[in-house]
Amino acid sequence: MIQGRTVGFILKCVSFTLKYLTCQHVIENVCVRDFKQHGDLQKLLGEGSKAYDYDLIVIGGGSGGLACSKEAAALGKKVMVLDYVVPTPKGTTWGLGGTCVNVGCIPKKLMHQTALLGTAMEDARKFGWEFTDQVTHNWETMRTAVNNYIGSLNWGYRVSLRDKNVNYVNAYAEFVEPHKIKATNKRGKEMFYTAAKFVLATGERPRYLGIPGDKEYCITSDDLFSLPYCPGKTLVVGASYVALECGGFLAGLGLDVTVMVRSILLRGFDQDMANRAGDCMETHGVKFLRKFVPTKIEQLEAGTPGRLKVTAKSTESDAIFEGEYNTVLIAVGRDACTGKIGLDKAGVKVNAKNGKIPVNDEEQTSVPHIYAIGDILEGKWELTPVAIQAGKLLARRLFAGASLKCDYVNVPTTVFTPMEYGSCGYPEEKAVELYGQENLEIYHSLFWPLEFTVPGRDNNRCYAKIICNKLDNERVIGFHYLGPNAGEVTQGFGAAMKCGITKDQLDNTIGIHPTCAEIFTTMEVTKSSDGDITQSGC
Repeated sequence: MIQGRTVGFILKCVSFTLKYLTCQHVIENVCVRDFKQHGDLQKLLGEGSKAYDYDLIVIGGGSGGLACSKEAAALGKKVMVLDYVVPTPKGTTWGLGGTCVNVGCIPKKLMHQTALLGTAMEDARKFGWEFTDQVTHNWETMRTAVNNYIGSLNWGYRVSLRDKNVNYVNAYAEFVEPHKIKATNKRGKEMFYTAAKFVLATGERPRYLGIPGDKEYCITSDDLFSLPYCPGKTLVVGASYVALECGGFLAGLGLDVTVMVRSILLRGFDQDMANRAGDCMETHGVKFLRKFVPTKIEQLEAGTPGRLKVTAKSTESDAIFEGEYNTVLIAVGRDACTGKIGLDKAGVKVNAKNGKIPVNDEEQTSVPHIYAIGDILEGKWELTPVAIQAGKLLARRLFAGASLKCDYVNVPTTVFTPMEYGSCGYPEEKAVELYGQENLEIYHSLFWPLEFTVPGRDNNRCYAKIICNKLDNERVIGFHYLGPNAGEVTQGFGAAMKCGITKDQLDNTIGIHPTCAEIFTTMEVTKSSDGDITQSGC
């Protein structure tokens, strides 16, 4: 009897408990649903990414995306990187690492170095080196060596992501909801992932001309560096840094190269420096066809390379140009890879004209949990180190409570034309616009590198210029250098400008003699004085 009552009591307790738990579950579900609808679940419950698959999903496996993802993972976050390379019209594709590693900075610099070695061999005879006159270049040997190195970098990036516990997925990402993406791999299989935060790092791809024959018969820089044959007589269409760099090293390999320019060289860079770099290219054999744009590309003969006919029109008159080339390389700019990743479904605002994404100074888009870095940002530098720096700093702000932001003004960079051009800070035109001509003092000088004297080339073709703000103790706000090893020279002065260097501090710095960089410690002539800037020797 007592046992029966005990059992009955226990059953009543169990029943009451079940009813209580069921009621509590319903209440919790309602609260969770409401919090989710108002976007407050994370803040009020402090559950972080428990509501999502990942703390962070990075879309794009280039330099910026990789840097951001690895930094976030190092801070203990669950991170995924999605990367997918859409083949070019010629079918070219590549591995992990983005434009810089595969079809940009790395192969460009190595092929530029190849061209410099050709010039060095010409100089070598003047220094006493003796060798036969028959010196040739093998495109296939160069291409294989460059691409083998790139392949090692691709593998290294994959290993690095694995070691950092970043989940790498080779799939094309597209938003389906603000916190949810669809990932489609090369076999067409679809997977869905959610994240608390997203970083867009999709980069850019070369722009085509939109004329008959451009995609059918032309190549871009996406194709050039792995081209399985020597391009032969080449027309480079465009005046961007990509156009001038590619045209420069192709000419340095001994090819017949013409650059077709619509308007100005190196838009966005200091125009005095841009024109000087262009003049040096002409001295070294590159031909320029100015104020023309192509209207039609026709194939005359298939082959590796074949023969193409280019028809172009003048931008200033009714003149028509026709020419035959083996290869036409298009380098007229790049488009942001933002049009097909579902940003409309996520609510991210995009500049409809160029696909660029406006962000605030935190790299935050119009949607608070979605950020963007790298080449797709509107009004920012399209440079690998900038994307890397922005990615790292963004991850630290998001997940480590840091506050440091990326500096988009004091950015040192170099254009690897045959005579290299390095810069940091403002172009002269921008400095005048911001500060007024009357508030600037511009110091400049020509110079002749000692290495060039014995071969007797490029006498007083190299040029250095600094732009100083008279209202701020002649602080250097623009640095420009045209000469050998421009990247190495500019890097150090970039650090000095970051520290706020002035003209007086440069004057009181002891130069290293004999070097090119020492010219910045001895400059005395100002542009306003119209004084002689030629150098006669040491």
